[in-house]
Amino acid sequence: MHTPFPIIETDRLFLRKVNAEDAPDMLAYLSEEEVVQHMGLVPFQTIEDAMDEINWYDSIYEEGTGIRWGITLKEEGKVIGSCGYLNRAPKHHRAEIGFELSKDYWGRGIAREALDAVIRYGFHHLELERIEALIEPENIPSQKLVERKGFSREGLLRHYEYTRGKFDDLLIYSILKNEIIDTHKS
Repeated sequence: MHTPFPIIETDRLFLRKVNAEDAPDMLAYLSEEEVVQHMGLVPFQTIEDAMDEINWYDSIYEEGTGIRWGITLKEEGKVIGSCGYLNRAPKHHRAEIGFELSKDYWGRGIAREALDAVIRYGFHHLELERIEALIEPENIPSQKLVERKGFSREGLLRHYEYTRGKFDDLLIYSILKNEIIDTHKS
């Protein structure tokens, strides 16, 4: 039995549970190659693809292995990306963070603002001690973002995932609770 899905509010954003009504908005950005190219996903083609993603968000929340929030601008309300945790290991107080954002909203500090809020939520409400980020070596913008947040690069996980017909190397980053840098005001 879970408590109600938490809503996180920041200066510009509401981070909330996604639902079936959000599928068209999610399809719009998850069908863009530039958005999914470092996520190990093939660009979405149908509403059913978006519904499968929503169902996955629901399943990780119900199983207690993760939580994924839809990113919405307060004045718009439509889902423009997502941010959250997967591979949560409560016994070890750690989880992996992930995020993506519609390319229409890149360069506005939205991913940073969402990441800030989700990191704080993880340390304060999920009792995490360690947050990991696994990022493809070619995904320089995401590397720069987590480095600005205070994550440390720990190493390269060679052929760590098999996606889109190939083995992918992933860089592993982490931040510990006592290392948090609050750039929310910057």
